[in-house]
Amino acid sequence: MRTTLKRGVGRGAGTNGNGKAVFPPGTIGTVTRYRQPPPPQRTGLGLVRRILVGTLVIVSSLVFAVAGGAYLYFHESVASVRAHTPDVVRAARTLDIPVANKAAIALVIGYDHRAGLAGAGPSRSDTLMLIRADPQTKSIELLSFPRDLSVPIYCGSSASDTVGHVVATDRINAAYAICGSKGTVLTVKHLTSLPINYLITVNFHGFKQVVDKLGGVWMDVDRRYYNPPGTGYATINLQPGYQRLGGGSALDFVRFRHTDSDLYRVARQQEFVRALKEQISKNFSFTSLPSLVNTITQNIEVGEGGHALQGNEVISYALFAQSLPPGHLFQDKIANVQCANECTVSSADLQAAIDQFQNPDVTSSKAANAAALGTKLKQTTPPPSAVTVTVLNGSGVAAAAANTSYLLGQRGYKTQTPPNGLAANGPSVFHTVIYYDPAQKGSKLAAKALQNLMQPADVAALPRRPGLLALDPGSMLLVVLGSAFNGSLPPAPSANVPTHQPAFVRYDAAASISLLAPLQKKIKFPLMVPTVLEGNSYPDTLPTDTPVRQYWIDRQGGHRAVRLVFHNGTDFWGVEETDWTGAPALADKSFQHNLGGREFDLYYTGPNLHMVVLRAHGATYWVVNSLLNSLSNETMLAIAKGLKPLTTTK
Repeated sequence: MRTTLKRGVGRGAGTNGNGKAVFPPGTIGTVTRYRQPPPPQRTGLGLVRRILVGTLVIVSSLVFAVAGGAYLYFHESVASVRAHTPDVVRAARTLDIPVANKAAIALVIGYDHRAGLAGAGPSRSDTLMLIRADPQTKSIELLSFPRDLSVPIYCGSSASDTVGHVVATDRINAAYAICGSKGTVLTVKHLTSLPINYLITVNFHGFKQVVDKLGGVWMDVDRRYYNPPGTGYATINLQPGYQRLGGGSALDFVRFRHTDSDLYRVARQQEFVRALKEQISKNFSFTSLPSLVNTITQNIEVGEGGHALQGNEVISYALFAQSLPPGHLFQDKIANVQCANECTVSSADLQAAIDQFQNPDVTSSKAANAAALGTKLKQTTPPPSAVTVTVLNGSGVAAAAANTSYLLGQRGYKTQTPPNGLAANGPSVFHTVIYYDPAQKGSKLAAKALQNLMQPADVAALPRRPGLLALDPGSMLLVVLGSAFNGSLPPAPSANVPTHQPAFVRYDAAASISLLAPLQKKIKFPLMVPTVLEGNSYPDTLPTDTPVRQYWIDRQGGHRAVRLVFHNGTDFWGVEETDWTGAPALADKSFQHNLGGREFDLYYTGPNLHMVVLRAHGATYWVVNSLLNSLSNETMLAIAKGLKPLTTTK
């Protein structure tokens, strides 16, 4: 530290800088007192601000800690459900590798090892269902196989045998008992000629636990199911109506087939999948995640073609299912299955179901709804016959443009070639680009329709670039094929255009009035009488059945309900009446229409109208189709329009 005190005097200390010696200044005290300005007065707002900031820091720390733990827990859980048993590992080698941006297919095998004898091999599979998730059409399709369907059973002769050979002709559920999961995969692949990308095996003991961990699943039970102990059949005791089923009751419901057939059993299983999707989408609780994941990992395995299941795949499929548009969950069925001791089906009917499964028509509900209402469906997207297309090769694959032009021509598009004999070579791109001419009406909609066929693809207005314009003969669409295009188009959806059919109904208010009148005093909301019934239907009076039920549908919320059950000699359908307006089943309506001055919500499953709901008097009144949707759309609408207040029909 420098100082001015050198050699006893301060040199150069003068303020004028003349260097002459001066005496140092007088003695300075050793302590100097400073006074800080007074602190600002505390206000209520300042105190609140400090509390909020402190709370935010604490909460943020907790969120990051929980998120980090959840991330690690999630990935550990995903690893737990990956194929790890020898049976599923062997089966996974036969799976096809999923393709990005393309539909993926999973085979679900439901089994119960406890059904087999001790020390014996695995029991027969109880459930076989294909699930197809299609990002292009934003749809999920379900296709179930009757477990007694007679088919050739395939098994692999070695671990490396991914094709297999026929070992017997037996019920399809025998493939699991004879050759395990691998035999089931090979049998279904040979039966359908479909690629299978994922295998999901579910132990039914775990099924019950998962349902219970979710707090039960809300389902519509179409009729009375009752088998007391000691009858030789699986015990079941379910009343009709919309209700929350625990794991045991849900398992009893999906496995029941005593008084009907495998076809209804398949329908119940698909209804459960639909209800489970609604439950998880609307009422998922993160607080139950740890115990739920533990239950899942103990009873479910997932094999994937090509590599192990990844966490990002689980998340993407979960988000895909949660954001599914209304009416985009299709429950496909194999028609004309004949069941006696075993079930058989013609190759034509089987192929028709497979084609429908592969090529969902997401517009089918709109077309079916217009037909049922007797209106014309507004045509907004130009049909292929009105769309001109020029295809350019931007993929570097020889003859790709010519081949794709041919395929589009087969689909009804009017294909054109570049003018003046120019080669159909466009700029190199990775994703296919579909350019539309804004000057032509409907061109953007046509481009989006074509985009669904050529994923991954992007849509854009035709830029004014001389290089592209020189290759455009004036087409509505100019397509530049990308290197990601696989050179094929998906098959066209079946062109089954519905037509309006007269409703098959009869008028009979008295049948329901006598059932509802004694209940009105116990119910706080007005009851409605179905004055119009399906032509062959009467209140269900089969042994042990009940045609009407009054019950607590949601005791915690204080909501009551009444269920009417009708039987037409083959199927059961019903009318549900409740003051619970927020039931999970009411969340995803397809359409809303004014019918006879009242607003109705319509719920479609593909082209089938499964439920019609009237909201009135602070209550909801549901007309629910049978498990097989055997009542026509027009009949469903007629029944719903025929709902009249009990007080006006006496």
